[in-house]
Amino acid sequence: MVAEPGCAGTSTRQGPFADDCPSRVVLNHVANRWGTLIVTSLHEGPMRFHQLRDNIGGISEKMLSQSLRLLIRDGLIDRTVEPSTPPRVTYSLTPLGLELASPLRTLVDWITLRTDDIVAAQERYDRAQTA
Repeated sequence: MVAEPGCAGTSTRQGPFADDCPSRVVLNHVANRWGTLIVTSLHEGPMRFHQLRDNIGGISEKMLSQSLRLLIRDGLIDRTVEPSTPPRVTYSLTPLGLELASPLRTLVDWITLRTDDIVAAQERYDRAQTA
């Protein structure tokens, strides 16, 4: 097997399945609940920090700040500072982030559409476990 570009080690596993592949780190940044919600929120257009925070229920300012830093480092989000007092900071998706946002939006839409079915399956499972 040929290793994925950027993946070190001798594992026969490919991409994020290999524990030593950088793509796993990026997957962790994007596929955690905050990364997915941040990227799909910015798919709607550029936002300021407080707009993102208000749009994503339950995220703390600390977690939003940490997640934004990781996604900026990964090249998925741009941070633009307008020189004013106080400085005005806007976050937007890079071309790479826009490319990612569409499939993530499809995933979020599918989950939203199928939530009732998933909750029903969870309830059936839970009933079976207690029986």
